[in-house]
Amino acid sequence: MTADLRALRDAPYELLAAMEARVRAARPDVSQRRADFWLGLGFRLRDHWCVAPREDVREIITPPSLTRAPGAKPWLMGVANVRGGILPVADLALFLGLPRRTDLQGSRVLVYNSPRVPVGFLVDEVAGYRQFVAGDQQHEQLAFSGAFAPYLLGAFERAHQPWLAFSFSKVVASPEFAHAGW
Repeated sequence: MTADLRALRDAPYELLAAMEARVRAARPDVSQRRADFWLGLGFRLRDHWCVAPREDVREIITPPSLTRAPGAKPWLMGVANVRGGILPVADLALFLGLPRRTDLQGSRVLVYNSPRVPVGFLVDEVAGYRQFVAGDQQHEQLAFSGAFAPYLLGAFERAHQPWLAFSFSKVVASPEFAHAGW
């Protein structure tokens, strides 16, 4: 550490600000650079591979024990106690009009990242994070997206595998989702 930074030893905030300024001065491209890729969490719903923006998913959990909510639509599976909080869990495939799956082996619940709308979405499988570059965009895939269409941000293709860029934010903002009761 140089002498001027040592003088800030007892002022941690100022020290961090000075260190950040030095990094930006040394590497101006770091602060100005745009992301060269898009990162999302890959998951499967029946035969469809999707990828959700990384910031849409707070955590991934195994399907919890559920208590059915009376008067709820069939796609709202019920509510669960997750770490002391109530979490509604929706079957995303059923919400989209896909057939019900009886075997939940390998299924996971993707917990939507919102303090205002706590909800988990049941998916068939999680594939981990996927990175896509601009050349991977395949908007032609949107023409074949069917019930997914209102909830998509775009589409990608890599190694002949289409990936639908799915938005949980669009789902929770939809009138269909807001009317989970009969």
